[in-house]
Amino acid sequence: MFESFFPDEYIESTYAIDFEKMYEKGYRGVIFDIDNTLVPHDAPADANAIAFFKKLKSIGFKALVLSNNKEPRVKKFADAVGCEYIYKANKPSRGGYLKAMEKLNTEKNNTLFVGDQLFTDVWGAHRTGIHSILVHPIDPKEEIQIVLKRYLEKIVLHFYEKEN
Repeated sequence: MFESFFPDEYIESTYAIDFEKMYEKGYRGVIFDIDNTLVPHDAPADANAIAFFKKLKSIGFKALVLSNNKEPRVKKFADAVGCEYIYKANKPSRGGYLKAMEKLNTEKNNTLFVGDQLFTDVWGAHRTGIHSILVHPIDPKEEIQIVLKRYLEKIVLHFYEKEN
């Protein structure tokens, strides 16, 4: 019943993903959500995020941030880490994900998506046919609309964990 919201993988943190292993498996592009996936909500790119994107590039990955946020927020982060970006992506709509793959020059079978929300990030990636990795949110302080969605996510994750 909830399978369309299930991530392909569920990992503690973006920074705990073994990207070398993913590269060996044939993945070449990574699409990221920003807020609570790479940094706390509305936080600027920090030294950890900047070093992380340099590491991805050294492995051979192309990276892009895909956000429902407005351009000033998304552009500032993307410029700081040195990657492509798409703002007002309207996730979980497939359009942003497809445009991201076009910008990265990747296909569904060699693109990863990493995000912290089931009903936008993971569901959109799933609907597009991209391998999705759900990560735990970095900071528990969130906007009220996200807090409400987290309660529903707990139900879906309960069934996900029962199956896995």
